[in-house]
Amino acid sequence: MQDKQQRAVDSKTQGFVQGLWGVRYQVKDVRRSIAFYTQTLGFNLDQQYLPAFGQVSIGNLKLILSGPGASGSRQMPDGRLQEPGGWNRVVLQVQDLPTHIAGLKKQGVHFRNEMEVGPGGRQIQIEDPDGNPIELFESVGATF
Repeated sequence: MQDKQQRAVDSKTQGFVQGLWGVRYQVKDVRRSIAFYTQTLGFNLDQQYLPAFGQVSIGNLKLILSGPGASGSRQMPDGRLQEPGGWNRVVLQVQDLPTHIAGLKKQGVHFRNEMEVGPGGRQIQIEDPDGNPIELFESVGATF
């Protein structure tokens, strides 16, 4: 009986997530961030409500840019502030990573590290203007 009740509870709680909406980054200047993502990385501008909010996309990825004053940037009840930066990051798939690294360096993009090579491919971390990390990843055709 308990197993049947547990399955009933599981069926009510599982499946409430309908899918991935996007990734939210905290930024200090939404206009500057929109320019970086659209002009430097080739994202599309979906919407902007300056100075608080912008949304850019590429492929199936929506990147929500929350500036000061946006509902997605408000202080937590325990007093913590939502800030840019950290180590969790969006991973963008690219081809010919070394060529893109050279081009981004010429544009003055900030790099967190040098290109790393592993069994699945090669990657490097860059930062948007507010210090939010972005990983550029090139698969070498490994199967996982």
